[in-house]
Amino acid sequence: MFGRRDFIKVTAAAAAGALALPAGAQAPASWTMPEEWTPVVVRIGSDHAAGEIHVVPQTTSLYLTLPERRRAIRYRVGIGRGDLYEPGRFFLGAKKEWPTWRPTDEMIARNPSAYAQWADGMPGGPTNPLGSRALYLFTPRRGDTFLRIHGTTDPWTIGTAVSNGCVRLVNQHVEDLYARVTIGAPIFLYPKDPV
Repeated sequence: MFGRRDFIKVTAAAAAGALALPAGAQAPASWTMPEEWTPVVVRIGSDHAAGEIHVVPQTTSLYLTLPERRRAIRYRVGIGRGDLYEPGRFFLGAKKEWPTWRPTDEMIARNPSAYAQWADGMPGGPTNPLGSRALYLFTPRRGDTFLRIHGTTDPWTIGTAVSNGCVRLVNQHVEDLYARVTIGAPIFLYPKDPV
């Protein structure tokens, strides 16, 4: 297995750890995106090929490695709650603008009142939970893992462990990431620290 310490030692201050939101949490009416969520170029602790994605759950951060030695763009993200977060090595198998969404069978079984109505899928658009862009995580053995890096209709959940397993970004940030990554890009979801 791999560990986040093998990848990153960021010289910028570490972000706060992932917090779990209470069920049904709503954004305040006057919510605005915190300035510290703005993507920023940071120095990383080791050399990596350009175009790799690294997700570090402890800081709810996604890093896209740059061609410049030991540099990456850091984006703030939301991650999967509890044991729904799946660490591993993946590759970008597909990417879509305004993707359609279908909850997994497991999601429908866990919460049929919320998800059964979308068993046949939801068209892409501004109310779709995948937001404006989605990156599809694949492995050679499994193919499509049904894990995604995607936008969100709930941007206030960034920085928390609230999703059904996917990694979420503010829509404008996932659009920036989407434009920068290519099919086949390596994606690393680092393990959570033991509780």
